[in-house]
Amino acid sequence: MTPGIRPLVAGNWKMNGTGESLTELRAIAAGLSSDLGRKLDAVICVPATLLSRAAETLEGETVGLGGQDCHPKVSGAHTGDISAQMLKEAGASHVILGHSERRTDHRESSELVRSKTEAAWSGGLVAIVCVGETADERKAERTLDVIGEQLAASFPEGVNAENTIVAYEPVWAIGTGLTPTVQDVRAAHAFMREKLIERFGANGAHLRLLYGGSVKASNAMELLSIPDVDGALVGGASLKANDFLAICETYRNL
Repeated sequence: MTPGIRPLVAGNWKMNGTGESLTELRAIAAGLSSDLGRKLDAVICVPATLLSRAAETLEGETVGLGGQDCHPKVSGAHTGDISAQMLKEAGASHVILGHSERRTDHRESSELVRSKTEAAWSGGLVAIVCVGETADERKAERTLDVIGEQLAASFPEGVNAENTIVAYEPVWAIGTGLTPTVQDVRAAHAFMREKLIERFGANGAHLRLLYGGSVKASNAMELLSIPDVDGALVGGASLKANDFLAICETYRNL
């Protein structure tokens, strides 16, 4: 944790969830309507098909709603894509950008992520921008080099704590059950904080830095207590309310 920064636990449902899944969303909102919700912020990023119904489900609740990607353009001939303005209209307040699955499956470059981040801001959304190294890059001991390159290229000028959140997700840890050591996470987050302060000054010091990659209740305390880890970006464990809330419960003891 970083003193003075309110923690955030964000859930990424990825390509999972139909209307039935809204019962889990209701349960998450109910669990965070107690005193637990005063200890952290929470956002659930659902598939685009669920956004409008999820917004109705979360109306009046403290849980935020996010999309999982947006196009750099406001509108146009971009079949299958969705703009930041569309996400906002559907009820989203946040959007995940630069996730490793987008960078890999769709060959998205950091330069494209930068354009999408600017589009998210223009559309009134908070950008959750992801960075992280692959297994091969880790084996080559290039973790910090890769993170530095992605930080430099993925972020426009004008970054601040109100419009941007950074998520470190080592690609090799996503959905594998593997997690870096505490020392590895500490080094990565300290490096990110240093680079963000170098570029954005005081704004960089106040950005929320999330860790993502096989986060679950059993390792949440260990991960979330690391300096400069200001929350988590949770994948599979966000699909079930009990699992997600168990991670959030960690903040009762931090």
